[in-house]
Amino acid sequence: MSDSVARPYLPTLETEVQFLKGVGPRWLPQLNKLGIRTVGDLLHHYPRRYEDRRDLPPMSRLTEGIYATVRGELTQVRARPTRGGKVMLNATLEDATGQVNLMWFNQPWMRRQLENYSGEIIAYGMVKESKYGWEIANPEIEMIEDDEDVADFARIVPVYPLTEGLAQRTIRRAVRTALDLVLEQIEDPLPAEFRRANQLDGLILSLRHIHLPPDDPARDRARRRLVFDEFFYLQVGLQLRRQAAQRELGIAFPISKLAGSTVEPASLFAGASTLPEGGTLWDEVHAMLPFELTGAQRRVIHEIWRDMERPAPMNRLVQGDVGSGKTAVAACALLAAVRCGWQGALMAPTEILAEQHYINLHRLFDPLGIPVVLLVGKLNAAQRRAARQRTASGEARIAVGTHALVQEGVEFAKLGLAVVDEQHRFGVMQRAALRMKGALSDVLVMTATPIPRTLAMTQYGDLDLSIIDELPPGRRPIKTHWKQPGDRDTVYAGVRKLIVEGRQAYFVCPMIADSERLQTQAAQDLHYRLSEQEFSDRRVGLLHGQLKPAEKESVMDQFRRQELDILVSTVVIEVGVDVPNATVMVIEDAHRFGLAQLHQLRGRVGRGAHQSFCILIGEAKSEETRQRLQIMTQTNDGFVIAEKDFRLRGPGELAGTRQSGMADLLIADLTHDGLILEEAREAAITLLEVDPEMTQPEHHLIMGRVLAVRANFAMATIS
Repeated sequence: MSDSVARPYLPTLETEVQFLKGVGPRWLPQLNKLGIRTVGDLLHHYPRRYEDRRDLPPMSRLTEGIYATVRGELTQVRARPTRGGKVMLNATLEDATGQVNLMWFNQPWMRRQLENYSGEIIAYGMVKESKYGWEIANPEIEMIEDDEDVADFARIVPVYPLTEGLAQRTIRRAVRTALDLVLEQIEDPLPAEFRRANQLDGLILSLRHIHLPPDDPARDRARRRLVFDEFFYLQVGLQLRRQAAQRELGIAFPISKLAGSTVEPASLFAGASTLPEGGTLWDEVHAMLPFELTGAQRRVIHEIWRDMERPAPMNRLVQGDVGSGKTAVAACALLAAVRCGWQGALMAPTEILAEQHYINLHRLFDPLGIPVVLLVGKLNAAQRRAARQRTASGEARIAVGTHALVQEGVEFAKLGLAVVDEQHRFGVMQRAALRMKGALSDVLVMTATPIPRTLAMTQYGDLDLSIIDELPPGRRPIKTHWKQPGDRDTVYAGVRKLIVEGRQAYFVCPMIADSERLQTQAAQDLHYRLSEQEFSDRRVGLLHGQLKPAEKESVMDQFRRQELDILVSTVVIEVGVDVPNATVMVIEDAHRFGLAQLHQLRGRVGRGAHQSFCILIGEAKSEETRQRLQIMTQTNDGFVIAEKDFRLRGPGELAGTRQSGMADLLIADLTHDGLILEEAREAAITLLEVDPEMTQPEHHLIMGRVLAVRANFAMATIS
């Protein structure tokens, strides 16, 4: 054969998808919109569900409330206008046994598609029974082309995520072409021995079976391998970062000497369930705190002090439910840093929370002669200059502030410990900037938002984790009730009774100003109604984010000093506000809040010795809303609530996950794949025990994938 004969064009994984046979420039905009730019991207555009077309049920076998795939002849298309200028589209689908009515609301493109089509259609959706028979609202549909091969049709068919203008048939053909032309070019990063040890199928087989499964078991094995891969490369990266942090040389705080013990640190903290209390540091802790620490607080303090004694910089996340006493734990860590000759810093996400921390820490440390300064944006020029000078000179041993702490111009004489509260509200660069104010200072991250275990293993996998899972003694569980909007008079009567007894109340609204679009109860309107009508004989304050800092501080001070009976507020009081005399929280339009936010708001009460109450006023217009409000009435446990919220909403909606990249997982699902995540994490740890530097030749491809994951995922941890 002559050399001049043209050889067939073979794409690679890096080939632009438009050059794949059957794609071309025509479909490129739609594929790009789905994040598909190369042929390799196409192979990793996984089906979101499957249809088993080997045995489609006849319409006579349909039942109420099930999701079903039906095949039939399109016999009638009708469009009728509704109020507001919208259009209701109805289409009748028939087979030999019956018919189904398909309905779409205000989808003109669907009308154009159906009115110009005659033939068979596949439809998928939830079946409901109406007075006209079976109906499916807003179904997914697919036209059956004349050239559809019967054998090809009668199989398990992948259903892909789409965008407008792109048909299932188009993307299926493109994926199949990619599988035929480039699949064999893929080299499996996981060695055969590793795959056998972890019971994993090969990558090439898994990619073929995730798109074209011969049966359900093959599809399940393929999915397990691909989910494992996503978690495994992420976990290897996290463990490598953890190892690198442990090799850094930071500050070794001589805490065991301050504790009055000559025992070496390693043995002193071995087991870490008890610590000698005869030493001066523990004496100061007892003198500083006006209450006894819980067992959980003591355990976490031991874990923190043990980390601080080690030369490697501490990276620890302290997770505790609202009211569990994280501030006391942070104070003990700061006290240790100061008594070892270093400064401490505490950074909070809002000025209100920063001021709350400053008040608490100043009250604890002032009797010990430890100066604490506040650095927030609202300070005037003279106050800011004085606070900065005291911090830079070392006179101020502890600085408390917002992001103002990491701004240019704020210097520390000797920063040894940085405490970051509610860390998910900070950007990665802000946290890193705070840490770099000191020479590899220790970092303690605190959150009152309980994090589901699977999320913690991905988002915070390179941090050591401490959990305060015990509330201080004497705390009564908050009684939570869900009331309908029509029950407000009864709710107000209950609030009035508590105020007469000397207690205070919060009323929380989701917005500052009224909104016709949301039909929500605005804080300003509610404040007017309560102060002028229902509680006109009481002192009612208003707090929201649009007030000036000095105005916010004034309102909160009045409430703390019991100069206000009721505080009407937006979610600005979600975290940090501590008024023990406030014993009732009324949350208006509670159905508009997520579970985690409802739990955080509820945590503003129940902080004193009196019985506290949380009243949720809201309508449940969906099953998810009903579940959310019922969960709040059933438990006060933030960890239980976090897990349920995680399952209801998924990781993409939870705090911090979009920043960390967890919402970008292609196939893994943190709400359901926890077991595979555990297996992948153990496999990563085991691999690094064998090859800590990942330098063995058989692990080079794994390291390449890890580096790619690092490039794609912005970790919400301190680097």
